[in-house]
Amino acid sequence: MNTELILNYLTDLEQNNCRDWYHGHKEEYKAANAEFEALIQELILRIGVTDSSILHNEPKDLTFRLTRDTRFSHNKSPYNPAFRAHIAPMGKLPVPVGYYLMIKPGGRSFLGGGLFADMFKDATSMIRDHIAKHPDRWETVITAPGFTKNFTVSGTSLKNVPAGYDKTHPQAQYLKYKSWYLEYPISDELLCSPEDFLALAADVFTQMQPFNCFLNTALDGFKMPERP
Repeated sequence: MNTELILNYLTDLEQNNCRDWYHGHKEEYKAANAEFEALIQELILRIGVTDSSILHNEPKDLTFRLTRDTRFSHNKSPYNPAFRAHIAPMGKLPVPVGYYLMIKPGGRSFLGGGLFADMFKDATSMIRDHIAKHPDRWETVITAPGFTKNFTVSGTSLKNVPAGYDKTHPQAQYLKYKSWYLEYPISDELLCSPEDFLALAADVFTQMQPFNCFLNTALDGFKMPERP
């Protein structure tokens, strides 16, 4: 498994972020993408030891395109020089939540978990309600030794506790959130050692499982909005 090939391709793409270069180096893309999919397949198998809900996935169904939507962005670069995947029970859909991997050169790679999307109002409400009803369970998850050693809960947040929720609630800080996610940074050096990376990633993702489980319990019954 040649993870250096992935980093080298993405570095070159970032330095030559234009359609002519991209289309002129399709073979390099195919080779790097094949290595990324092999990495995802191995992660599926290793995560699947403790979470069998993701074992049915095919790596090619979990990855995201390199192309960017530049319509409303000041950055008109056509490509995002990063390989990304979401390994979850429903594939790469954001709900149910699962295990997120982004490889981006320059020390910008990370392992993630939880709900990154904050545009689904129903999902946000369902998680807020679950935290409000089960504050002790939430506290147990986010104060576990394996959790505090590796993670801090991140997410977009309101300035105040939203209407309808107790402002003095013991978890009021987290009731302000619109998304709840974790990020664990990964260095380029670690990525260049595939076996070391896979061992660490499997352990980190395992440590995320109680957090993901709490969110997915809250999100039980959520349906993705249909596209118009």
